Amino acid sequence: MTDTKLPVVRLRPKANARAIRRGFPWVYANELVVDRRTKGLEPGTVARLEDADRAPLALVAVNPNSRIIGRVLGGADDAAPDHGWFVDRLARALHLRRRLFDQPYYRLIHAEADGLPGVVIDRFGDTCVVQPNAAWAEARIAALVDALVEVTGVTNVLKNAAGRGRALEGLDDSDVVLRGNAPSAPLQVQMNGATYLADVTGGQKTGLFYDQRPNHAFAADLAKGARVLDVFSHVGGFGLAALAAGAEQVTCVDGSAAALQLAAAGADLTGGAQKFATRKGDAFDVLAALHDESPRFDLVVCDPPAFAPSRSALESGLRAYERVARLAAPLVEPGGYLVLCSCSHAADLSSFTGACLRGIGRAGRRAQLIHTGFAGADHPLLPQLAESGYLKALFFRL
Repeated sequence: MTDTKLPVVRLRPKANARAIRRGFPWVYANELVVDRRTKGLEPGTVARLEDADRAPLALVAVNPNSRIIGRVLGGADDAAPDHGWFVDRLARALHLRRRLFDQPYYRLIHAEADGLPGVVIDRFGDTCVVQPNAAWAEARIAALVDALVEVTGVTNVLKNAAGRGRALEGLDDSDVVLRGNAPSAPLQVQMNGATYLADVTGGQKTGLFYDQRPNHAFAADLAKGARVLDVFSHVGGFGLAALAAGAEQVTCVDGSAAALQLAAAGADLTGGAQKFATRKGDAFDVLAALHDESPRFDLVVCDPPAFAPSRSALESGLRAYERVARLAAPLVEPGGYLVLCSCSHAADLSSFTGACLRGIGRAGRRAQLIHTGFAGADHPLLPQLAESGYLKALFFRL
């Protein structure tokens, strides 16, 4: 039954109500009638959304301070989120992950694609790291955590407040232990035959990038007996998978000494420390230095941070991706492989591919594109929201 007590917000006449009906999950501030009453709503307030003709459209969470003023939570007649609502969404998400993985190490909630807009939850055994990057989730964090513990049985729940979206929503940047205790040491995660160490309290994002798991596996298939260079390696993502697959030598490059220490520890746990090396430094500087040192590799992987995190940064981001390709391509042996990745949602696949090919061409190399990889199935894509399909991995043979 519809809760008539919820406030009502309304689209402007020229707003695209059809997109909402077809599953688009956001309402932008310039699409909504923002009167004094709407401006007075507390960030995260749940409301009924109507079209310009007052026909019911959706249940939305409203944040008058955000460019994304409304986030769709359900249908027009759905009830506001409560404990049972969270249990249902989390249980559906868990069912998929249990189909995909035999161990509890994965992304459990991938925001809009799992029906929890702005919320990311990564699971590390009995520990979950939650990023509530939208005001509605921050306001209901206690109910979310209670349901999360009930559904999964985890004992530790940490809040990571480092997401870029939190500032856009007017939220704080304070990390908090929400349930149980913070792990006293990095957590071991088994993926693709390698052992990774995830620092869930002080590392980047939630501590580990699960999204690249299938791309690590494809690269590992190319790595047996190979000399491998993993640039922007974080805790050894591609490098450790290559090591586990039988690479002859692996070098990981990153700007973070702490991340490289975890990568080296992971190499030791994986059983290949004698074949593993690290190099700390700015990735562009290291790539340029390697030119002068004249080493060549059978497999080079570059997995940088988002150079184009927004449309305003697209052109500069594409130039950065082109530069990476131009510097990395000469380091690949003829017949070897170059893997170039982007996690920038603003750079679509066509634009990113074009930037990579320009860089490879300007390095004087020719390429075959042998595989295009995306995020793993624990990072489902919401077809109506292009931003949910952010990750691209291009595998070239040079």
